[in-house]
Amino acid sequence: MRHKPSVFAAIDFETADRCGDSACAVAVVTVENGEIIDRIYQLIRPPRQDFEFTYLHGIAWEHVKDQPTFQEAWPLLEKHLKDAKFVAAHNAGFDRNVLNTCCAQAGITPPRIRYECTMQIARRVWRIYPTKLSDVCRHLGINLNHHHAGSDAEACARIVIAAMEDGAEI
Repeated sequence: MRHKPSVFAAIDFETADRCGDSACAVAVVTVENGEIIDRIYQLIRPPRQDFEFTYLHGIAWEHVKDQPTFQEAWPLLEKHLKDAKFVAAHNAGFDRNVLNTCCAQAGITPPRIRYECTMQIARRVWRIYPTKLSDVCRHLGINLNHHHAGSDAEACARIVIAAMEDGAEI
């Protein structure tokens, strides 16, 4: 009997405003057997032109006005999530809410997948406090361009890989 590869995905969304449907960027990093095997990064045109968080992530309406909507970007995202045993995210409730809200607004059934929060993993495995993504990355020596979805998703993937290497059950 062949051993099925262990696959998980790490995800990060950036949002334009405080509403869950305002995803303006997403990244998914796919990990198989402890190795990053794929990365995607996609700007998304949110339903409103008003951007509250440009100061944080640097994304403004001008950057996304010609990008796909979440509904148009979904097939690419779904492809990268479908084989994952779980999805990792830092403060996973936020990313789960954005994904579920964007799916609901687009008339898409969100994937039924387990989420693992890298904040909780960092607290449980290494007793790291505070557990902002930048704090965890500094502790583990992971490079981070914070609030860039691609960098944040990769950091989450690397946190899970490090936890597994340290013997954590995830």
